[in-house]
Amino acid sequence: MSRVYNFSAGPAAVPLEVLQKAQSEMLNWNDSGMSVMEMSHRGKDFISIAEKAEADVRELMAIPDNYKVMFLQGGATTQFSMVPMNLLQGKSKACYVNTGAWSKKAIKEAKIHCDVQLSASSEDDNFTSIPAVESWDIDSDAAYLHYTSNETIGGVEFQDVPDVGGLDLVADMSSNILSRAVDVSKFGVIYAGGQKNMGPSGIALTIVRDDLIGNVKAGSPTMMDYKNHADTGSMFNTPATYSWYLMGLVYEWIKSKGGVAGIEARNVRKAEKLYAAIDASDFYANPVQISSRSRMNIPFTLANSDLEGGFLADAKAAGLVTLKGHRSVGGMRASVYNAMPEEGVDALISMMAEFERTKT
Repeated sequence: MSRVYNFSAGPAAVPLEVLQKAQSEMLNWNDSGMSVMEMSHRGKDFISIAEKAEADVRELMAIPDNYKVMFLQGGATTQFSMVPMNLLQGKSKACYVNTGAWSKKAIKEAKIHCDVQLSASSEDDNFTSIPAVESWDIDSDAAYLHYTSNETIGGVEFQDVPDVGGLDLVADMSSNILSRAVDVSKFGVIYAGGQKNMGPSGIALTIVRDDLIGNVKAGSPTMMDYKNHADTGSMFNTPATYSWYLMGLVYEWIKSKGGVAGIEARNVRKAEKLYAAIDASDFYANPVQISSRSRMNIPFTLANSDLEGGFLADAKAAGLVTLKGHRSVGGMRASVYNAMPEEGVDALISMMAEFERTKT
């Protein structure tokens, strides 16, 4: 079977080594005589899988002991509600930064629960930049400040952790978690859906500082209380066991590649060479300000949009798939998450050069 280079924004490519290991263990995990997806989540076999996954991600991200690590259902979208429900803690306001489609979704959900102060927005420039932190309007009486560290659709990414003047910092890291080094101690909450850099969809890695757990908004559903999940090791109800197992395999794979430092170095190389190819051409263009460009999601347009269909057809013929840009912005988008090998980026650059040569 011939595999393609999958540039999907999510669910995204999974490392081949991870898929092969999961395949080899599908019917009989560790001589248990059964598949992981058949195991009781409370049995010793699955408990060992869960504990190793948590230990590995704690090691990879250097997560301090005073943070709980939870593997929760509902992806990052459920966290849009869980964050205000758990972090308002008697306050009525929260600050949000709007840098694109996923920020807007988080803001919309937060408005159900509190007064949202828009601290900054790049909507006026069509979400092609990140507002300078010095310009942010931060309310010191707010419960927390929320931002999206990488916008999958627009292709903008924070290059540093913003200084928000003592407010608890909350980050949706769904599309760049484990792709670069991050100081977890600067955050109150980090959450990320699994389907971009950690393997499967339907599950979210959620990292919460201890003191922010245990004071959920009155009337919140039981399943939305961080404390219930923290107290039960993410097993308050039956968790997404197979997704959790696959995330653990991805963590093992990242460790085998030199940890986050090794992965980040590879991500820098991939992004730099693709941006260089785009910038060197009059045929292709990237709309994002250079200082805000994402390493994970790289949108680009063709000088003649009428050629987009032909570009996608040629790309598919070359084994390069899911390059069509999001319907809200058009053009093309190459998502080059951790699992995308450098060879895939090289193949895309070669195909782009050949397409340009034949059309000019």
